[in-house]
Amino acid sequence: MEPDTEKAISFSGQPTASDPPPSDPPTTSFLENLALLTRLETRGIERVLPSESSVTVTWRSYLQAFVLWVSINLAAVNITLGMLAPTVFGLGFTDAAWCAVGGSVIGSAAVAYIATWGPKSGCRTMIFARYTMGWWPGKLVVLLNLIVLLGYALIDCVVAGQILSAVSPNGSMSVIVGIVIVAVITWMVTTFGIRVFHYYERYAFLPQLIVICILYGISAKNFDLTTPSLGDSATVAGNRLSFLSICLSAAITYAGVAADYFVYYPPSTPRFQLFAMSLLGLSTSFALALISGIGLATGIPSVPAYATAYSTSQGALLVTAFAPLGAFGRFCAVVIALGLIANLIPPTYSSGVDFQLLARQAARVPRWAWNTVGVVIYMVCALAGRDSLAEIFTNFLALMGYWVAVWIALTLEEEVLFRGWWGGRGWEWADWDRREKLPLGLAALTAFLIGWAGAVLCMDQVWYVGPIARLVGDYGADMGNYVGFSWAAVVYPPLRWLELRKFGR
Repeated sequence: MEPDTEKAISFSGQPTASDPPPSDPPTTSFLENLALLTRLETRGIERVLPSESSVTVTWRSYLQAFVLWVSINLAAVNITLGMLAPTVFGLGFTDAAWCAVGGSVIGSAAVAYIATWGPKSGCRTMIFARYTMGWWPGKLVVLLNLIVLLGYALIDCVVAGQILSAVSPNGSMSVIVGIVIVAVITWMVTTFGIRVFHYYERYAFLPQLIVICILYGISAKNFDLTTPSLGDSATVAGNRLSFLSICLSAAITYAGVAADYFVYYPPSTPRFQLFAMSLLGLSTSFALALISGIGLATGIPSVPAYATAYSTSQGALLVTAFAPLGAFGRFCAVVIALGLIANLIPPTYSSGVDFQLLARQAARVPRWAWNTVGVVIYMVCALAGRDSLAEIFTNFLALMGYWVAVWIALTLEEEVLFRGWWGGRGWEWADWDRREKLPLGLAALTAFLIGWAGAVLCMDQVWYVGPIARLVGDYGADMGNYVGFSWAAVVYPPLRWLELRKFGR
């Protein structure tokens, strides 16, 4: 993306005359003046009109979409996620690698689909969600998305802090200091808005790609490619499904923000090309990162240094993998840690927009101010939970994908059955902030809750195993994403048909 022109981004925070304004002004006078003085992007929830699109769609535009997702996901947090397959789920390398690739591709497809709505609508992702969920139920989705964004950022901060602490001489830098460093740098980038965001992500992938290739080269000899997965056939099947679900959840959570980064592409942008390049960037980067983590973890039983490091933290294992390279290896570990900033930027940036959607009063505070609030929240939570990363992963990461899967089912059916292919009602994007024009949301909310109930019955977490999930193997199997999606998809069409027939919207 080339967001270079001044007209691409509104620094006043006010909608244009041709777009319906919110009921309340989105910023206060003091904050507006401060933003103008410091050249911060204050545009938040306002729809980007076709006349404000700043991108001329060429092959470079699609390359930018590809590179954006690679930079975001070629990150240490996904390497440490891969480590869970052998250490928590007892999976062998082959089983774990197939589950990692399969789960990330399925989740990435949902993200790529939502990304295509950015150019088409000019709306941020959670504004677009109003066209399915309606005004008030849509706020529930916004709240859930905020929890996901801040929770994921928390995990990033802890991983980065662990790595920076492990690579410092004799552990002289505490995890606390490492967490604060990456949080502050992320805050600086996201505060200045979409132009700095895209510029950073355009180049962030390169050092990450180099050091991960070095990681493969130095550690692949320690990968255990032959030991099979542990347990009987039913238990192995359940563990495969659970790990696949975690990888799916890690990818699909980006669906709640995917459209945010392409709203300045013109509405004429071909959806298939943007979908394909987004899917390719997401799935490739996830696979590279997850498989490296799987390989490192398979070496823990046979490499004493790996076992000792893992007993300290996942970040320490990463640093130990680079140890044969001496000082250069420590430098590579620092690059990997700082590379997490590229993964932190999207949830931090989008959380600022989502905070504005919680209430009319919240929209008066500009996005960059809400970014600051978000950074403070996840930094404090990361400091409190810095010693419990594996538990946060297994208890939280899979759980936070459930609601996204349900929402994707509703969005797909809204487009196919009621708006586009068969429904023919179309999308009135100018109604993005008109409560009386948006769907009432009763059908979506009911289907959403039913889908969520199905997910709860089939979830498999450390703190709760659903009665259906418990039936698979010795440890159960996490099927929440799939059951939640399917239950919502079954009940939504008749409920939406009744809602349209009764209320006409």
